[in-house]
Amino acid sequence: MTAGGNGTLPVTNPRTGEIDYRVKAWSADEIAGATSSLRDEARAWEALGVDGRCAALEAWGEALAARRGELGEALTIDTGRRTFAHFEVQKAIDLISHWSRRAPALAAEARGGQSAQVPSVHYRHRLVPYPVVGIISPWNVPLILALIDAVPALAAGCTVLLKPSEVTPRFTVPLVEALTEVPALARVLRVVTGGPATGAAVIDQADAVCFTGSVATGRLVAAHAAQRFIPAFLELGGKDPAIVTATADLDNAARAIVRSAIGMTGQACQSLERVYVQAAVYPAFREKVVAEAERVQLNWPDIDSGQIGPLIFPPQAEKIQAQLDDAVARGARILCGGRIERHGGGRWCLPTVLENVSDEMQLMREETFGPLIPLVPFNSSDEAVRRANDSNFGLSAAVFAGTEDEAIAIAEQLEVGAVSINDASLTGIVNDVEKNSFRLSGLGGSRMGDSGFRRFLRKRALLIQTAEAAPITLFSEGQVPAQEPGSGP
Repeated sequence: MTAGGNGTLPVTNPRTGEIDYRVKAWSADEIAGATSSLRDEARAWEALGVDGRCAALEAWGEALAARRGELGEALTIDTGRRTFAHFEVQKAIDLISHWSRRAPALAAEARGGQSAQVPSVHYRHRLVPYPVVGIISPWNVPLILALIDAVPALAAGCTVLLKPSEVTPRFTVPLVEALTEVPALARVLRVVTGGPATGAAVIDQADAVCFTGSVATGRLVAAHAAQRFIPAFLELGGKDPAIVTATADLDNAARAIVRSAIGMTGQACQSLERVYVQAAVYPAFREKVVAEAERVQLNWPDIDSGQIGPLIFPPQAEKIQAQLDDAVARGARILCGGRIERHGGGRWCLPTVLENVSDEMQLMREETFGPLIPLVPFNSSDEAVRRANDSNFGLSAAVFAGTEDEAIAIAEQLEVGAVSINDASLTGIVNDVEKNSFRLSGLGGSRMGDSGFRRFLRKRALLIQTAEAAPITLFSEGQVPAQEPGSGP
């Protein structure tokens, strides 16, 4: 996306394909000015205490609730889908409520004690927030993935410099309007807009950075942060596998897998993108998945009908088409869908189920971020685990089996951070359970669970000597104790 006139960027409407909006591209100097203002406020925000900070967050949650319709409709235009847009607003309000309840207990965890190694030394711990946290969030779930990092960082006592994606920036207008109703919070949360150059400027100024997006961009963010010697918390892509055993409830598995892989047009990092099915039930399962996928309707021409919306980011269409072309050229068979259609200028990918796929195909190696379901039969659970683990990614997975014990035995062998048992993509709704991203899917502390708060706090130790301080003679030579018999090598 290139800069437009007067320091703005063009924004495409995903349903019409038209550029109907422009967003300000903040310059490096403007980012530096905003950061300077945040630093001026950082000590006062920390000194407010966790209860005061949570009260400000709760007031913001009420202001967002009062604008839920306006915010939801802005997200609807941004993403081309209405129901999930309004769900995002409620989820954001719920995130604020969750951290307002949970943060005080976590902030009280700093405590003291006595050293077991040097009993005369007592200690006290203090939790010290990063003064400025930079957050660079993605276009696929614009509001939730902006606030999933911002809210706990603010509760922890950090100030926040937030740069949402330039692909879906319309929602920032009502977001900031709600923020102005809470002056204490408006002083410590700055929303800035722009493209990659703005994102780089955010990293240049921050004391820690959170990034959600592709592996390619995540590598650049990590390298930039490493040059500045600041921590980078990265939540990157996935190529999530599902394993369906012969004992599984096939109707339940088909229902969950189609929802995960096709819902949100597959534009979610935790969408299932590879499905391994035990050979004995493969024909029956294939029939069920195709039937489920064929029932899915586009939300065109009526946005209030159907189940899936357009591709939000236009270049994604070319990536999905390239994976389809590569698969077909290598012998894959399309069972349903298999096309990207234009409607009203926007691009919709039909729900697509494929078979006769092989491990070297692009759609089995690279993240798709679209509604494709490749089916692969397997003979043994060892084979399924081996093929599921044959990936550079390790975000999450799903296992469907007849018993919990059977599913867990398989799940514990998967090289991923979270495994949904007899369901799919549970990390999309369960945010209070810690998990890490494996391999190229991420880096840094968990954004889920209590770690989502703790990672924004450094621990300072106050070491108190209760005995006399040792003199320099402690280092006098000639004091080496004699070695006791039998203690040598």
